[in-house]
Amino acid sequence: MQSPAPDTVAPRIGPTAAPGLDHWRWPWLLLLGLTTWRLLIAATVPVTQDEAYYFNWARSLAWGYFDHPPGVALIGIGTLLAPGSAFAARLGAVLCGTLSFLVMWRLYRACGLHGRELLLALVIATATFPGLVAGVVTTPDTVLYLFWLLALHESLAALQGRRQRWITAGIACGLGLLGKYTMVIIGPVLLLAILLIDPRALRTRWPYLGAALALLLFLPHLLWNAQHDWLTMRFQFGHGFSTDTGAIALAADRLPAAVGLHAYQPAAPEPMDLGQRLGSLGEYLGSQLLFWGALLLPLAAAPFATGGLAGMRRRLRETLPTPARRLLLIGLGLPLLFFGTVAWFSEVEANWSVLYLVCAAPLAAVALRPLSRWLVAAAAVNLLLLSLYALHAATAVLPLPHAAERILRETHGYAALAEHIADLPGPVFTDRYPYAAMLNFYRPDIAATQWPGITRPSEYGRGSIVPIPALQDLQDQGFWLLARKFSAPDIPGFTARQDWTLIDCGGHPLQITQGPAGEHESSCGDQWQHIWRLYRYEWGYEK
Repeated sequence: MQSPAPDTVAPRIGPTAAPGLDHWRWPWLLLLGLTTWRLLIAATVPVTQDEAYYFNWARSLAWGYFDHPPGVALIGIGTLLAPGSAFAARLGAVLCGTLSFLVMWRLYRACGLHGRELLLALVIATATFPGLVAGVVTTPDTVLYLFWLLALHESLAALQGRRQRWITAGIACGLGLLGKYTMVIIGPVLLLAILLIDPRALRTRWPYLGAALALLLFLPHLLWNAQHDWLTMRFQFGHGFSTDTGAIALAADRLPAAVGLHAYQPAAPEPMDLGQRLGSLGEYLGSQLLFWGALLLPLAAAPFATGGLAGMRRRLRETLPTPARRLLLIGLGLPLLFFGTVAWFSEVEANWSVLYLVCAAPLAAVALRPLSRWLVAAAAVNLLLLSLYALHAATAVLPLPHAAERILRETHGYAALAEHIADLPGPVFTDRYPYAAMLNFYRPDIAATQWPGITRPSEYGRGSIVPIPALQDLQDQGFWLLARKFSAPDIPGFTARQDWTLIDCGGHPLQITQGPAGEHESSCGDQWQHIWRLYRYEWGYEK
């Protein structure tokens, strides 16, 4: 064996594997069961609104989009195989989930985990709610999850003495940035890890070559942004930090401008007072705990049932080599700290810091080793709960209160709605982008797009994934507008001459009533999921 160079850090070898449990069959069996479950969920749960939006992007691949970099569109190209099929559209997410598991398996082994602890770490990581969902529901986090793990895996190899692996770590970072901007947090994570573990690496060319490759891979998206008024970056910066980045000009703005309306201009964010700051921070911390689900119970019991904090620290020191332990702790702490800081002055979405979970899982597996049976039982409870929720999303069988029916409001009834609207003559608009996305997912021939200026803008405003009809064509043909508003939006020059109410009820066909109607006028009572309004606009004012 070749000795490490004098200026490298030699890797430490973990403890001997427990007989029988370090064999390849156990992780493979876990992966087989998990992938089978994900395929079943992919086939039975209707697409969510954000998924439909991303699948619409997949029909027009580009280096960037209004909301995100291109990674999520690329993994959604399965939708081209069978339009309207949730299973086909989600195959890319399932593949990413499988690759993520394989990388995570190798990462945890490289961290020094073997036997029961390795298997327990894999179970914990995949049994958190984000871990279960990541490999089936298509979101930018699906791509981010894979390349975050790969960046950690390659960085650990570099920190353990194989400094050339900063090259592959940089490649993983660049690909992760093409999935979601949150990947940028890996920069401070790796820099701090180098400073604490192998500072002499900064005197070599390898970390800098890795950073250069990351930038090179990200460069096409940067150039795309430069050519499109820094569209994605301005939107995400304003969204993430509650700052005013100025009006965003879109091609669709010519429609409201032509008829005397102004383009949509979001209100400037107002500073939070102390109560709002505390509420935002509390909501953020609470959401991070909820990610663990039933695993919270053994985690909460750990200080009292595992020999206390001293016992947990001792197990971590004895099991994990110093480079691995420090890298995992940094990867756990920095995302939580960063978004906790952001939550103090801006609203933070719960999934933004989800990356910390992949570093927390192996630490929990080692520190909570005496509670391994309880952790496995809690993981099974999480799987059961999510399976029941998925069953409800597909069948509406559980007696949940209407306020808790978010999954049905996200998914139910849109296939029937699309079939009805596909028979209407003329262009179709919606007042918000999720409606257009769902119509186009189930019936791409509708080519629905979003009328600008009513709600927040989206990728539809660029006119790339769905062409924007010319004003002259709208004046000649008229158009339809699907909206949630109970009264027709005012569009100068056009008059809403007809309107219908469409009510989606669980277990009932789509109910269509001419004119305004409320839920009390439907046959489903309080079991309704959606009330849509459909307006027919024609050129000219009402006499």
